[in-house]
Amino acid sequence: MERTLIHYGIHFILPLLVALFFFKDQWLKAYLIMLAGLFIDLDHLLANPIFDPNRCSINFHPLHSYYAMPLYGILTLFRKTRWIGIGLVIHIIADFADCGLM
Repeated sequence: MERTLIHYGIHFILPLLVALFFFKDQWLKAYLIMLAGLFIDLDHLLANPIFDPNRCSINFHPLHSYYAMPLYGILTLFRKTRWIGIGLVIHIIADFADCGLM
């Protein structure tokens, strides 16, 4: 239960805090775009079983790979892609935290 709260807290609360603190004028838009980073979980559909609560997503799923992660960081460097990049980086942080708590 605690692992789940931490994992989903990072997924949903951390982007909200980042949006409110750094993007005050457009916090809602920033928050919703950062939440779109959750769509990288679509790569879970390629796994069998699709959901395994004891599987670490990091470097197991293609969009959670060590090859994809630097691209997410690069997205944060450009104004037009910054919010989605931050959302993807936060998503990976949440998944790393989940793996660490297993």
